[in-house]
Order: sequence, then structure tokens, then C-alpha cells
Amino acid sequence: MINSKMRGVLSPVLTPFNADYSVSRPRFLKHCRSLIEQDVGLAVFGTNSEANSLSINEKRQLLDLLVDEGLPTQKMMPGTGQCAVTDSIELTRHAVDLGCAGVLMLPPFYYKGVSDEGLYRNYATIIDAIADPRLKIYLYHIPPVSQVGISLELIERLLKSYPENIAGIKDSSGNWDNTLAMLKQFQPAGFDVFAGSEAFLLQTLRNGGAGCITATGNVNPAAIAHLGATWQDDDADAQQTRLNEVRGVFQKLPMIPAMKSAIAAQAQDPSWSVVRPPLVELTPDQAAQLNADLAAIDFQIGNANALAHLDA
Repeated sequence: MINSKMRGVLSPVLTPFNADYSVSRPRFLKHCRSLIEQDVGLAVFGTNSEANSLSINEKRQLLDLLVDEGLPTQKMMPGTGQCAVTDSIELTRHAVDLGCAGVLMLPPFYYKGVSDEGLYRNYATIIDAIADPRLKIYLYHIPPVSQVGISLELIERLLKSYPENIAGIKDSSGNWDNTLAMLKQFQPAGFDVFAGSEAFLLQTLRNGGAGCITATGNVNPAAIAHLGATWQDDDADAQQTRLNEVRGVFQKLPMIPAMKSAIAAQAQDPSWSVVRPPLVELTPDQAAQLNADLAAIDFQIGNANALAHLDA
């Protein structure tokens, strides 16, 4: 059993696809290995993983692949929140049985305007069904995308009912005041707050937070992990400024196809640019502008060559 709590930097791992939209398992495994080697944990099946374009069966098989290939489960926080509570139970139980250190759990997001009572029942039903002390849930608050948020009142209620299972949160609201409120109200009691972007990493760590779970951990892993490890050093603000500069380039475009396009270009592996519908790849003009903008700030993706030229 893994008891150590997750800290530091994790990334919602990009999911590489073949031309027929099937998952490229070798590319996925290589990418996960490269992130672990650069001290970035695996929040597989997050937003930037195109998780909601993957089936439950695909997610189970990819988790099995990582475990079978010996990647450390103590560095895994798979996304297991689904619209159907029964699907959430199935995938979460599988992650727990494999020994994953935690799970990142979206609220059910299809219905909008749902009450805190309904969200509480969703999480409570999952925890009660699994009934395993190893289960550590990190709530996933991303209202700009899900349009279903996780309130401070809901967190407080869940912590009172399930203090051993509710471990923390990823706050992707983009609202620092909200993150700070969580840090002040819940972090001192051991509820770990992860920022949803490295743009807030230094602020989060300086206020006692656990780290960040960030999309651009896929393309700038070593530098983000370095700030996570050296945030008390004199150059921490300069590091943060550089991280923001890199992220700013990717944020000018749709993030998932932009990151995949950059990996494809630097790895000289066009298959990396494939996204599943309803997403679409960058246009040639967009890809050229992205490459030019990255070159202008002298940025290259770490370990891109390790991802290149793989069979499906």
C-alpha cells in the first residue's frame, strides 16, 4: 500500500493517437517515462489528456500498461471522474486496486446548475461503494470547462464525512483568490491544494500548497519541476517569469493541439499532432507561428527526441 501523499508537479499526460484515432500505446508509454524521469507525476486522463474522448476500457488498459511496465504507482493520479457514477466507481476502484497514490476526480459535469447536495451524493456514493482506506480523492475544480464547480462548503462537508479519503484538490478556476481561500481554510488540516497551472506554482508553494498539476508539464517538465523543488531559492521569481513566458506562447492557441504540434515538430514525428474529434489539429499557419514563437524565446521541448519515430 502507498501511504505517502503526492506533492510537487504533475501533468495531465497528453494521449498520443494514431492516424485512425486509436491510442498509440508506445508513444504514451514513452511520454510517461520521460515525464517520470524529469520528476513530473502522471495525472493521466486529465483535461489535456483528451480524457473525455477516451472510453473506460481504454483508460483501464492504459493504466494496466503503465503498471505492467513498471512505472511507479506512487507517482500516478489518474482522472477517474465520469458523468455516470457507476463509471466513476469502476475506474476509481481499478486505480485503487493497482496501487495508484491518488485519483483526480471531476464532478459529474453533463447536467448544469446541480446543487452541492447532488455533488456530495455523487462523491459519497463512490467512496462508500469502494470502501477502501487506500482511496485518496483529489477533487478537480475546473468551472471554466466543466461549468460545475466545487464550492468551499462542499469541500468542508466532504472532509467532515470522509477525512481519510478526501485528500486534496486541483484548482483550475484560474482565480487566485479562490486558490488562496482553499489554502487558508483547508491546507493546514492536511487537505493538499494543487494549482491548476504553473503560473500559480510559486504563489501556491509560498502559501503552503502542495504543488501544481499543469498542462504544460507535458512540454516544459524539467523547468517546472525545478521550480517546484527550488522555490525557496533566490532565483525563484526569475524561474517563475520564464515559466510564464513559455506558457504564454502555448496559451495563444488551443492548448492540446498546440502542445501536440510542438512535440510533433521537435520530435520529427507527425503522428504526435493527431487529436481525437471533436478537437482538430492546428492549421499549417498556426503550427508555423507556434514554432516561430517558441524559437523567438529560445525554447525547446525537453526530451522530445525520446518520443520520436515510434510504431503504433
